[in-house]
Order: sequence, then C-alpha cells, then structure tokens
Amino acid sequence: MVPATRAGTVTRATTKGDGRAWTGRGCARARRSGATVTRATANGTSDPILLRAARGEDVERSPVWLMRQAGRYMAEFRAYSTKYGFRHRSETPEIAIELSMQPWRAYKPDGVIMFSDILTPLPALGIEFDVVKGKGPVVHQVKSMDDVRAMKTLDDPEKSLPFVREILSSLRKEIDGQSTMLGFIGSPWTLAAYAMEGSSDRHLVTTKQIMTQNPELLHAFLDKLADALGVYVCYQIESGAQVVQIFDSWAHHLSPQQFLEFSHPYNERIIAYVKERHPETPLIFHANGGCGKLNELKKSTADVIGLDWNTSMVDARAVLGPDRVLQGNMDPMYLFASPERIKQEVANCVRDAGSSKHILNVGHGVVQGTPEESVGHFCDAARASVHKNATLAR
Repeated sequence: MVPATRAGTVTRATTKGDGRAWTGRGCARARRSGATVTRATANGTSDPILLRAARGEDVERSPVWLMRQAGRYMAEFRAYSTKYGFRHRSETPEIAIELSMQPWRAYKPDGVIMFSDILTPLPALGIEFDVVKGKGPVVHQVKSMDDVRAMKTLDDPEKSLPFVREILSSLRKEIDGQSTMLGFIGSPWTLAAYAMEGSSDRHLVTTKQIMTQNPELLHAFLDKLADALGVYVCYQIESGAQVVQIFDSWAHHLSPQQFLEFSHPYNERIIAYVKERHPETPLIFHANGGCGKLNELKKSTADVIGLDWNTSMVDARAVLGPDRVLQGNMDPMYLFASPERIKQEVANCVRDAGSSKHILNVGHGVVQGTPEESVGHFCDAARASVHKNATLAR
C-alpha cells in the first residue's frame, strides 16, 4: 500500500460567523455568491437545500454541485497535484480536506463532496492500486476465482480506512450546516471492471470476456464487492456524510439487459443494506451511459437518479415520473462557453427537469482546462433559478 504519511499541517481558510471563508483565491467569488441558506423544515429542523431536495422535499430552486468539483481546473488544486501523488493527497486528511474545501470557498455550491476516489476501499479488500501520473489507475488484477476467494471482508473500516472518518467528520464541522456533506462510492460493476482490467480500458476487453465466457466468476466478485460497499457507505454516513452517491462510471459498457444482470442487482443490495441501517440518508445513483437505460433506471430504489449529459432530461422526466428526484445534466463543455450561454443552458436544464424534484449538476465531471470563473457562473445561475411551483420565499 502506498504510505499515507502526513505532509505537515495544511493551512485552510477559517470561516466567519456567517460561514463564509475569507482566505484563498476564491475570496472575491465567495463574497459575491454568499453563503448557502438553510431553511426551516416542517419538523422544525434546519437543513441545507440539497439535503432537503434529495429527500424529495419541495424546495425553492434547484440546488447545485458538480461532479469532479475539486479538480485540475483549479490552480489551487494543481499546486497539490503537482507535488503529491494521488493516494497521498486522498489519504492524508489535511490535504483531502483542503482540496474538498477549495471549490466550496470559491463558488459556494450546495454540496461539498469529499476528495477521494471510487478505488479507495480496494486496498482494504486486499486489492492494491495506485494512480500513475500520465497513465491513470493501476490496479492489482482479479483474474480467477482464487483471487476472489482471497479477498478480505470489510469488517472494520475504522481500522482499514481511518482517514475517511477524519476527512468527513472534519468537513462536516467546517461547512457547519451551510452545505450538504456528500460521500460517494463506485458501483460493484465499475470497481470489478477496474480490477479485472488492471487499469482504465476504454473497451473493457478482459472484463467483458469474463462476463460472456465465465459469468460465475464475475458474479462472485460482484457479490463480495456489494457486501463490502454496503459497509463502506454506512461508514461514510456514520462519519458525517449526509448524502451518498453511487457512481456507475462504466455503465455505458453494458447493454440494458447486461445492466439488469451485472449492475442493477448489486446496486440494489447496497441500497437495501444502507436503508435498513440509515433510512433517513438519501442515496443518489448515477449511471454514466444511462442513455438508453431509462426503463432500467426506473427500477432503482435510489432516492435520486443522476443523468449523464447524453440523456434527454425531458425523456427522463417522462419515463421516471414527476415524483422521482433527478440530478444533472448539463454538458460540462458548456462551461467553456460565455456566461450568457451558461446561464441559458442552466435555465434549459431546470426547465426540462420540470421545475421540481431536481438537483442541478453537470452530466459528467468538470474537465481539465475549464475556466474557473465559469464554474462560478454555473453556480450563480443555479442560485438565480426559482421553481415555478415554489411555495417557499427566497
């Protein structure tokens, strides 16, 4: 395992009484955007807007956050990524906390997602990985039933993944109710594909050969991953996560029928496990490649369905119904457009979602080279949106 030695104390912005951070490069934008406002709910509690939206409550506008919210498009982030390897950054709490907070200080999105990776729990299962600059993830391959049998179980995440609790609990304290704390995992199918390929492969040749020639091996691997990931989600929730997203990053490699066999049942096992223990915590299921799988996604029991930018929000609303909370799905390449175009595309997305039951996001991660100010324009446009059926005062 790559050692997660501490890099010394990282200086982070502290928050004023109104929750806004005044140090760092995002200072001016934070002043401009203001802090996220929480509102009293029917039971008298005060919860941030994204959490309320994910629960299915009526909210006054579409809350906003971005996938790959902390990333290489930010100069602040690159100052760390050029100095430290990925696992050092993601497994050293001080650094991971700082990287998670950078976009929140700058843009005040309605969600703060911990800086981590979908591969993070694999070493706890006996599957080592590293992220090599210029190459991407390199994972110890799972190629046989013996490899599956040799996997560890995630009996004590506090011992095997202690940095996760420190990251999430510290972030939850820092945002202090002004934003929703997001955790995440990769789906069993996606993690299986990484491990069976040993890397990020655009065709998944090895994994799909196993799927078509030895499906028993794949199912056995998916079984163990689903069991471990259910525990891992609960650990994130118990550490401070208020909403958790399941990323099915490689869903586009599956036909609708294959999705129902090799992805959906295992996602549902995780959801059922978590809901039995933490029924109050909303879960988001995001399938990259959900286009063409809307009827299959309808079977998901996740509280929120995340949509990639290839999917028509109008079609998704028609198939998934008026009461299902949808997330997404602006093409992240619009973040290279003018502020006016970004504002228009945000308006289009909110409109197509039906002006209700919607969390605004990009339909895939923010890409390297995206102008930082464009992310600010995106978040500003979301805050300016108002649902037509909103009954809450802004």
